[in-house]
Amino acid sequence: MQAAQDRQKNYADRKRKPMEFKIGDRVMLKVSPWKGVVQFGKRGKLNPSYVRPFKVLAKVGKVAYKLELPQELSRVHHT
Repeated sequence: MQAAQDRQKNYADRKRKPMEFKIGDRVMLKVSPWKGVVQFGKRGKLNPSYVRPFKVLAKVGKVAYKLELPQELSRVHHT
């Protein structure tokens, strides 16, 4: 069991790419249709996974960034 887990971890680590963004970069926002906060176009499996690029305002944590969101996304948390 441990050998299988080690193989899977090794494979996943080889495929993983570190992502760092700078202030001013434009990034796509990943959205979840299950949250139901905002609808983006189609419903169900045709709902987009990512929506338009947004500007990075600040780096908040190791992997969290503050984004410049428009008013219609005010119910979405900006980090």
